[in-house]
Amino acid sequence: MASHTSGPTVIAPPAELPDWASRAVNLADPRLGAKILAASDDFFADASRMLNPEPAMFVPGKFDANGKWMDGWESRRKRVAGHDWALVKLGVAGSVRGFDVDTSHFVGNYPPAVSIEACVCDSDDVAVLQAACWTEILPASRMGPSRHHILESTDAGSVWTHLRVNMFPDGGIARLRVYGQANGKLAQAAPHELVDLIALENGGRPVGWNDASFGSSVTALLLPGRGLNMGDGWETRRRREPGNDWCVIQLGAPGVVEKIEVDTAFFKGNYPDRCSLQAAFVESGTDQSAVTQSLFWQTLLPEQALGMDAVHVFTEQVARLGPISHIRFNIFPDGGVSRLRLWGKTSG
Repeated sequence: MASHTSGPTVIAPPAELPDWASRAVNLADPRLGAKILAASDDFFADASRMLNPEPAMFVPGKFDANGKWMDGWESRRKRVAGHDWALVKLGVAGSVRGFDVDTSHFVGNYPPAVSIEACVCDSDDVAVLQAACWTEILPASRMGPSRHHILESTDAGSVWTHLRVNMFPDGGIARLRVYGQANGKLAQAAPHELVDLIALENGGRPVGWNDASFGSSVTALLLPGRGLNMGDGWETRRRREPGNDWCVIQLGAPGVVEKIEVDTAFFKGNYPDRCSLQAAFVESGTDQSAVTQSLFWQTLLPEQALGMDAVHVFTEQVARLGPISHIRFNIFPDGGVSRLRLWGKTSG
């Protein structure tokens, strides 16, 4: 069937996230390695689209061989008993605090209810996974048309590797976000091994920030690889008052930093003029108390000039502070950064 368009593309609005979700990691992000392993049915729309980190879109008049093209996972209308499901491999094992089950643009074809189960398995084989021990972490929850459903997990403490998303009985989900915390393995790193102490897959996480008006979020700074475009990074609004922008990040495990990389990939007319880092070993307290104290932490990297669309590597400029657990990344006065790397050794 020929494809044609009529009318402008409609982009789904962002979710209004509670604090616990905005400070969590999307464990189902394909940039972390998350992927769909199998689905009972995805006749109308491939299940892999459900994990796309970009917001869901609706293209009027766009059709494919099976019907209306939809940006998400959509199964055919079920005419037998049962329900549809999809197996999701998380990008990194972690604890799950909650979800955004997004039905944006699915109006007469959303599922009446969705539930989610989780398991721990060292195999991606579908038969092995189907036979695994599954725990329901989201009971069957009512869905509505074209909206974000922010739902909390019933087990926020256990660590999981795979999810099974169930639609009752069929329908479509535009996007799935799985908000949690990566189970970093830096504690098992060899003492001499140089590792990225703040990488998401190693358990690094954003603690607080003053602004994230554009781009993905502060979390994007910690993703693997280089940014895919200017939207794949941390970008603040244009500052119209004195001061500078900043974010506070907790390392996956305490360590000693030897090398710092600041990547401004795709940021050309909007990269920060300069940057600096402060750091501390925080033994107790809350995220908010760490943010409050961060202004007075020691300097890990003095102010350094930045350039457009480049990886900046600093080694000799890094202060020898010993083991640290948190950093404050300052950009002057504002702008966008794609990735931040802190190469070092764990301190045990």
